[in-house]
Amino acid sequence: MTDASESELRGKVRELLGGQPLAVLATHGSAQSYASLVAFAFTDDLTYLAFATSRSTRKFANLQSSQKVAFLIDNRSNRESDFQETTAATVTGIAEEVPPEERSRFLKLYMERHPSLLEFVASPTSALFRVRVDTYYVVTRFQEVMELHVAP
Repeated sequence: MTDASESELRGKVRELLGGQPLAVLATHGSAQSYASLVAFAFTDDLTYLAFATSRSTRKFANLQSSQKVAFLIDNRSNRESDFQETTAATVTGIAEEVPPEERSRFLKLYMERHPSLLEFVASPTSALFRVRVDTYYVVTRFQEVMELHVAP
C-alpha cells in the first residue's frame, strides 16, 4: 500500500468511526462466542478503541478468559442499497482494562464522545477497557476489502 493510499484508508476509517457511536463487540468465552452492542471511542491515531461495561456482564467474564476481540462498525441504513453503499470495518485487537496510570486519558476520550454515560462509567461496578488494534478490515461496495495494520 502506498503512503497516499494508506493515508486515504486511515481517513476513511476515521470518518467511519467518527460517524458511528456504537459498535458490535465480539468476545469469546470458554464455550461460546458472544456479540454485544457497545458505545465506543477511538484515539486519533486509530491505535486504540475504548468501551465500558459492567463487571457483571457476560462480555466482562469473556474478557477475563480471552482478551482477543473483534468489533464490527458500519454505516448501513437497512436498505437494499446498503449492499453497494455501506462501509463496514471489522477491527481486531487485544482488550485490557485500562491501567490506573492511563485511566484519565481514556476516560476523557470516552466522555468526550459519550457524556451521557458518565454515571455508568464512574460506577465502581463498571470497567473501562481499551483495545490495542491490530488490523482494520474495511469492506466497501459489498466485497472490496482493504486492510490497515496498526499494531507494531
